[in-house]
Amino acid sequence: MAVSAAPPVRPVPGRTISVPGRLVSDTWSSMLRILLNYRHSPGLLAASLGVPVVMVVVFGYVFGSAMQVPGGGNYREFLMPGLFAMVAVNGVMPTMVGAARDVGRGVTDRLRSMPVSRTGLLLGQTLADVLVSIVVLALLAAVGLAAGWRIRGGVADAAEAFGLLLLLRFVMTWVGTFLGLAVGKEEAAGQLAVAVFPLAMVTNAYVPTGGMPGWLRVIADWNPVSAAVQACRELFGNPSASGGPWPMQHAVPATLLWCAVLLAVCGPLAVRKFATHGR
Repeated sequence: MAVSAAPPVRPVPGRTISVPGRLVSDTWSSMLRILLNYRHSPGLLAASLGVPVVMVVVFGYVFGSAMQVPGGGNYREFLMPGLFAMVAVNGVMPTMVGAARDVGRGVTDRLRSMPVSRTGLLLGQTLADVLVSIVVLALLAAVGLAAGWRIRGGVADAAEAFGLLLLLRFVMTWVGTFLGLAVGKEEAAGQLAVAVFPLAMVTNAYVPTGGMPGWLRVIADWNPVSAAVQACRELFGNPSASGGPWPMQHAVPATLLWCAVLLAVCGPLAVRKFATHGR
């Protein structure tokens, strides 16, 4: 997400703010700043909310009639967990472009010159993105229910599935932030975003991996996105393929493991890149 140049909340003269207090304050200010951008950019919010409807119609109805589901289940029930995961993964692209735009326009340098928490600024952006994604996921779920998708598992399992999706979205925004800061140019970030497309397509989100060539199936089965999709299908009680490598047989632990690794790598790198940009 793009960072506005508006200054963060400054401490009151004469008052000492602890490090945790500054982190919370700067995180809150950064999050509100991003949410206000959506308020003043209704077209951006409309696009975010409109994409899920298009995705369900195109994949569920146009392509759905030609798809074979494992066990002969309903294709739209097979599809919806994949679309949920795509919403989570697609957070990397706008975040990457927004971070690169801020570097190119000097916003990052201005923010770095202020006495604020670097971690708080980036954390606020990611949390704001998660809040927006909650709305998008809710709309996508409503459209899916109207199209025939159903949650066959329990309420607790469904809540766990949506929790995994939000965690994945949170992690993807950190990945996108690091990549955008590393690239540093909006045009280059836009081109790099195209390279993310295969990550979303070589998965089990839209079709079972059983019909893929052997080498491609290995890539798809070990793709972090595939683990998240498989986990959601199991938790929602929707049709899913059985068997496969460890990530497909232990999808929930595999998703958590992938998220932990990506966050542990990209989170500190993003903060460091933000703090040392231009040095």
